Amino acid sequence: MTMISDIKPALALATLTYGGPASKWRTEAMRSHATPRLIHITKGQGRITVAGLTNGYGPNNLIFIPAGTIYGLEVGPTVFGQIMTLPDGADWPDAPFHLRLLDVAPQKELQGYIEAIERELQPSGDHRAANCHLGLLAIFVERQLAKRDTGTIDKRRNSAAGRLVARYSALIARDFASDRSVADYAATLKVTPTHLTRVCQQTCGRSALRLLNERIHYEACMLLRDTNVPVQDIAKLLSFRSPAYFTRSFQEKSGQTPSEFRRTSGGSARI
Repeated sequence: MTMISDIKPALALATLTYGGPASKWRTEAMRSHATPRLIHITKGQGRITVAGLTNGYGPNNLIFIPAGTIYGLEVGPTVFGQIMTLPDGADWPDAPFHLRLLDVAPQKELQGYIEAIERELQPSGDHRAANCHLGLLAIFVERQLAKRDTGTIDKRRNSAAGRLVARYSALIARDFASDRSVADYAATLKVTPTHLTRVCQQTCGRSALRLLNERIHYEACMLLRDTNVPVQDIAKLLSFRSPAYFTRSFQEKSGQTPSEFRRTSGGSARI
């Protein structure tokens, strides 16, 4: 069975806004996708975790999430932005980046590219034109990256702790649906579970187990919301010992049983 995270959609643009406490999983739980994402924050502040490293974000920030990279972000009541699904095979960097555009000119230029893409993605637009504007956006980003100072974020990501948690995050993105424990992941990384948890707490304020469980929970939510797969089959797909254990675990995280969640969660743009 194909996981939701394995689906490779075409170029798309969705609004990023606060959805209330019941919808926090849609943004905050760790997730990864088969194609890259580009997040543009236009209003508000919060924190985002990418490949196990948490940093603050604010207006006029542009954040790139490569395919297969674990991420999650806080979206409070004052936050507004957009998240762009980039098509498979798009020419973007292999590593995450976080651009803070401080000058008005590049802020306006970026907004112009995104608005042009949004127009062409409407029913009256032309997806070929949208992809042309996406190419111009990629060139804009390349030029902005060439200008920036690597700064504190890159130093943290290139530290021993940053590299370890990034490797752990990559393993989670690949194997979250297996029955591997934190101890199994730690053994693969040649560290102790205690050290792995300490590093995760240091870089993102989450334990190694929480990072893993959030990724599993997000996939469970998406399968419940967007498919008709029976609950017992979802439990098996995500390597839970039994449907009853899956139900208890899901209810602890969401306050609802899987069946209740499926009944009350309406579909929305996938981010």
